This record gives sequence, C-alpha cells and structure tokens, in this order.
Amino acid sequence: MFKGLTAWACALCIATPAFADSHGWSPDGPITMMIAFAAGGGADSQARALAEDIEAATGWEIVPEQVTGNSGLNLVNQIKDAPGDGTAIGMIVTETLGYNMLVSESGLTLADVTPLTTTARFQMGVVAMADRGWTDLGDVIEAAQGGEAISFGVMADRLADIAYLLGQANGVEFDIVQTRGGGDVMNGIQAGDIDIGFAAGAQARAVASGDMVNLASGLPIPLAQTPDAPLLTSYGVDFSADGFFLFVGPPNMDPAAREAITEAIQTALTTEGTGAATLVNRAFAGPTLLSGAELEAYLAEQLDGAQALLDAASQ
Repeated sequence: MFKGLTAWACALCIATPAFADSHGWSPDGPITMMIAFAAGGGADSQARALAEDIEAATGWEIVPEQVTGNSGLNLVNQIKDAPGDGTAIGMIVTETLGYNMLVSESGLTLADVTPLTTTARFQMGVVAMADRGWTDLGDVIEAAQGGEAISFGVMADRLADIAYLLGQANGVEFDIVQTRGGGDVMNGIQAGDIDIGFAAGAQARAVASGDMVNLASGLPIPLAQTPDAPLLTSYGVDFSADGFFLFVGPPNMDPAAREAITEAIQTALTTEGTGAATLVNRAFAGPTLLSGAELEAYLAEQLDGAQALLDAASQ
C-alpha cells in the first residue's frame, strides 16, 4: 500500500496538467469545492484528486468540503445561494438533478445550478460473486423462477425501482435490500449477505481478478470491462441506471468563471499521469466529458426519463 501511495504522489508531482487560462479569469479567493459524498470513498477521492491537480496547474486555492445527505440535494440547496463569482463549485451525480429532485418535492429545479462538466460515466453493472456459477442475469432470473429467494442490493431509490421493474418483467419478486452506498452493496455481496446488486465501478478490480462477474450492464450501452454482458433491455426493462459524476456551480454563474473552471477540470482529467486521470481510468474506463449545450440537453432528457421511471414503478 505504501508503494502504491508513493507512486501516486510522485505522479502528482510529475504530471502537471497543461492549462492555459485563455479566459483571463482567476478567482478572487479560495474556491470551495463542495463534495456530496462521504469522505474516503471513491467519489470523494476523485474530487480531492481533481482539487490537487487543478491547484498544481493553475495556482488557484481549492478547499474541499463535505456537504453530504439527501442524495446530493443538500449540496444543491447550499450552492444555489452561493456567490456566482466562481468561488463555489460542487460535485454531485446527474441523478441528483433528475430522479432525486423529482421525488424530494423540495421545489428545486435545474435552474438552481449552473452545470459545468461531467467527469466520468458510471460503469453500472449488476454483479455477483463468480463462485455462484451465474454467467448472466438470465441465470439469476431462472433461479428465481424456480423458487430460489434472490436478494438484490441497491444504493438508491432509482435503482430500487429498476430492480422492482426487472422482477415484474420476469415474473419474479426480488428481495430488494437498500444500502447506504455502493460500498455496502459490494461488502454485502462479498460477505454472502446479498446475492446480486448494482455496482457503479467499484467492482472493476474484483471482476478483473475473476472473483466477481458483471451479470448485466445497467447502462444503455455495453460495459467497457465486460462488453458481452447483456443490457437490461434484454430482460424486458426499458430503463437504464445510466449516470455521470457532475460538477455544478451556483445559478447565474459568471460565464468566464464557468469556462475557466470547466476547462481546468477537463484538462486535469485528460492529462496522462495526474491523480484524477489515473483514478478515473482505473475505475470508470476513462473520463466522459459533457459540458455546455450537450450537458444541458442530457440533464433535461434524464429528468424526463426519471418521471417515466416513477410512473412505471408506481403502476
């Protein structure tokens, strides 16, 4: 572990992102980077690595700060009232501005934030331990249809709805186990307390070693690591668990600040050897960067999809 940390630290020192501030903008003070994820997890590590990479490239001071809870909406509530001068940004997931916003009845809307950029697409798969002998989700469904009780771990209400619809489409009833996060799903599967579950990239190492298997892709496209894993549409579910890690700013954010910060994040993620690029390449098959009009269109589309999912699950 010490050798790994040393190598990572050296990479940070050597690989400084090439960043040219073509916008003539710099922050008037430290930038608070709000993080909607618990300290020490993979998403928190990604955000903090980005903060260090950007500081090294630009000289800006970035102060990470945990603002957790309420599926990312606590962060949205806080950042919507922050100054729009570029001294406050936040990292959430796209689901926060879709399904989570709809079910919260909080009154929050997409207009309460300025979308900056995504960083990486979830590698969301339905996973199980390899020694169970299942090769794809069809094997699990067959076992459930034969009377075997199957527990299905999820870390969000949206995923619980998808798991419920998957059972409905195949005439089975999964025992849906709600956890506090993806780490708990992984731990439950590895301990034998959960049979299958959604994992958003944390399974990559276990799948590579042969200890776990991706039974299906939760994305609308194949998983990068196991492209042969079938899509959920193969099992009668027209919804996916697609999503991205997302940086946002306050509403009415200074356009120059928006462009400069977006460029700094994207440069750090696409510069070989940086801490953020190394982490994202390992867990999420590399960065996926949406910004500007493309990102705004995606957020509007996923909001519509979230409403359709809620309607389907309530029937």
